[in-house]
Amino acid sequence: MPATLSSTKAAAALRTSARVSVELLLVIAMAAVALWVVGRMWSVVWPLIVALFLTTLTWPVANFLRRRGLRPALASAVVTVLFLLVAAGIVALIAVPVASQSGELADGVVEGIQRLREWASGPPLNIGDDQITGAFDAGVARIQDSVGSMVSTLVTGVGTVVDGVVTAVLSVFLMFFFLKDGPRFLPWLTRQLPGRLATDVPVVASRAWDTLGAFVRSQAFVGLLDAVFIGLGLWIVGVPLVLPLAVLTFVSAFVPIVGALFAGFVAVLIALVSNGLTDALIVLAIIVVVQQLEGNVFQPMIQSRGLGLHAAMVLLAVTLGGSLAGVVGALLAVPVAALIAVVWNYLREQLVEAPEEPAPEAGATVQP
Repeated sequence: MPATLSSTKAAAALRTSARVSVELLLVIAMAAVALWVVGRMWSVVWPLIVALFLTTLTWPVANFLRRRGLRPALASAVVTVLFLLVAAGIVALIAVPVASQSGELADGVVEGIQRLREWASGPPLNIGDDQITGAFDAGVARIQDSVGSMVSTLVTGVGTVVDGVVTAVLSVFLMFFFLKDGPRFLPWLTRQLPGRLATDVPVVASRAWDTLGAFVRSQAFVGLLDAVFIGLGLWIVGVPLVLPLAVLTFVSAFVPIVGALFAGFVAVLIALVSNGLTDALIVLAIIVVVQQLEGNVFQPMIQSRGLGLHAAMVLLAVTLGGSLAGVVGALLAVPVAALIAVVWNYLREQLVEAPEEPAPEAGATVQP
């Protein structure tokens, strides 16, 4: 006799599916509301996030000074000043060599344009000077027609730069206060929360802090690998400004996608105007190989080990974050995924039932 489906079980499964669906919809709605609130407060949230990243990077030095007897305010001030000096030194390492060789680079740019013009005038393109002049005049006319849009774009760019400066200044001040008063945050939070939240929330916050520190350290290590390998390749090829380009590569590693593209474009451009097309293609191949290894091998392995995430999850998180929120989403995707994993693992620890111990057999004596 063929088996028949139980209408009672089917109805129970349908009710369970409906209840779970409604609960998931409520969770998604609450998440959407939370993201909307964060978006409305982004001018404050973004400097706070940057300050947290900087604090996790500089906290080991501040903690070392605290253990040596310095007062929290003094240790935080020393670390903040050291951070500003290091940032200024990085800018100097990039700007000073570029300024000293700007004349040679300018001559290289002119020579490169002349070579490109000579190549275009020969076969197979056979572009004459009159055609080049006509294209130039057409480009000038198009630029003149779009002066209004260019002005608006320039104003937008200036506003973006101003916002970036304000964010940087605010982040440095917040970093100082986080370094000074950070260890008092969890005890204060414990006193503010009622009941079990006074235990759960500080534990999750402490684990989240450790995870965020692991992310920043792993990102710095990945940037160091990029800078060393690309700098070594540039030195072997004989490209000038190797040290500034290596420093730029390291700094750009903290900005996913756009940072790597910008650093690679600068390196290829300098190789083109100083060494020629062949060396520029070699530099391009070196950068592509190193960045592919970094993005698909080194970064997922290092971050998955430090953050407790599988390498595939790191790749998927970066892809999803970039598609949802661009560069900022790609930058925040991995730490957000790691923080979600921290909360999930803590909830699992609290929800797992302890195995029941077997009852002693009759007549058996229980050891004290």
